[in-house]
Amino acid sequence: VQLQASGGGLVQAGGSLRLSCVASGSILSTFSPSTMSWYRQASGNERELVARISSGGSTDYADSVKGRFTISRNNSRKTIYLHMNSLKPEDTAIYYCRSDTFGWGRGTQVTVSS
Repeated sequence: VQLQASGGGLVQAGGSLRLSCVASGSILSTFSPSTMSWYRQASGNERELVARISSGGSTDYADSVKGRFTISRNNSRKTIYLHMNSLKPEDTAIYYCRSDTFGWGRGTQVTVSS
């Protein structure tokens, strides 16, 4: 199973992006129970948790993104999303998705210009 993240890019401050992460090669019975997360790592910083969604749909967010980012999942598509609004330059980082079942995916770069 591979986690494939996409949707990153360059956006101006105040703009929006939607990241997607699909668990290719997985089957519904293994994807659905999995807690899925988005992490990010800015240059020179440690990787940090951005948002997490449980199998039941419960969500947690880092304080720095609460009210601006929304994590969601579509089990039938074996995909999670991160809707990012009101982006700030400090949101610039490589964003990674992670599954407690399948591990880490490759990142997607998000760059927010001021």
